[in-house]
Amino acid sequence: MINIRGAGPGNEAGSTPPRSPIARIGAALRGEGMHTRGLSSPLVTAGAIAAILASVIFFWSWRSGLDAGASNPTWFAGYVDVTVSPPYAFEQASTPSTKDVVLAFIVASPDRPCAASWGTGYSLDEAGRVLGLDKRIAALRSKGGSASVSFGGALNTELASSCQDESQLRVAYRDVVERYDPAFIEFDLEDANLLDEAAGQRRAKAIAALQGDRGTSGKKLGVWMTLPVTPRGLTDPGITAINQMLEAGVDLAGVNIMTMNYGASRSGSQTMSDAATAAADATHDQLGILYQRAGINLSSEQAWKKLGVTPMIGRNDLPGEFFDQDAARNLKDYALNRGIQRLSMWSLNRDVPCAPGANSDAASHICSGLDQGNTRFSELLGGALPGRMG
Repeated sequence: MINIRGAGPGNEAGSTPPRSPIARIGAALRGEGMHTRGLSSPLVTAGAIAAILASVIFFWSWRSGLDAGASNPTWFAGYVDVTVSPPYAFEQASTPSTKDVVLAFIVASPDRPCAASWGTGYSLDEAGRVLGLDKRIAALRSKGGSASVSFGGALNTELASSCQDESQLRVAYRDVVERYDPAFIEFDLEDANLLDEAAGQRRAKAIAALQGDRGTSGKKLGVWMTLPVTPRGLTDPGITAINQMLEAGVDLAGVNIMTMNYGASRSGSQTMSDAATAAADATHDQLGILYQRAGINLSSEQAWKKLGVTPMIGRNDLPGEFFDQDAARNLKDYALNRGIQRLSMWSLNRDVPCAPGANSDAASHICSGLDQGNTRFSELLGGALPGRMG
């Protein structure tokens, strides 16, 4: 088990740990944390009742989410880099394993810090006009497919890092959710976006509020976090990001780990397949600890159902790292054996061999860098899986 003692906010010596939903109910019954000065007894009682009801609703929605996750079998959804040219025709849903997609990436507009854009190149309206994105999502759904939306990525600025106003940030997230009605949203947090703890606090508060708004109207909003790992599990900034979400009351569907670009953290004797499974084993243990700190005791099965694994197929960005077809087969077998919730891959755009004469020394946005013949990584990872993205 990875030792993550002291990681994340709110864990300094002498600080008060975050309360679980059950603890919040008890506190409300006792009147703790309520500012009652100058209020009459009936008003205090009404406030306590409202707090109790809100806590009960929150707890049972959170608990039912854990129970639902435990029964949902492993599913696959590949990423689609929306702004790469030539575009990947995800709307064709040509095979069962490509019917569910994660569209990437929503980031801050370069000239409007609280406005969402696709890869800084297209506003939401421009993506509809120029890329035909809205119509393509509708076409995918008409074929029985499903789309989710990813915020962040490695190259640009995630909205919470750019937008300093929490209310405007909440509106920006809401605009994306209401426009695309995604199966879930996720936050791919890397580099500066992951290290910005103030942004993490804004993000967590905005998403908790948005989940609450959606819940009030009878709509569920699934939220995933996609984070970097080493073979030893989540990094300290990743642990902090999860803590921030849980402490804000966000109901996380799961944590998706990026099993790629390990660099020096992977030993020379460790294959990419071994590194991926080691990272997943360690993250499973870390999630158990993080949820326990938040007042939720996950069973081992529930912890696996809170986990997703995403390799970068073919040539990775760092020298000497290749995720090949055997690694894909091994990872799928491992995921099914453990009962992992989600498998993904970066990316469907890359799931073809490179053309003859292409640069073989760098990872490409549009091909894998491996001689994969007619075999597709999407089939190796996602073929015949029992679950569906949701």
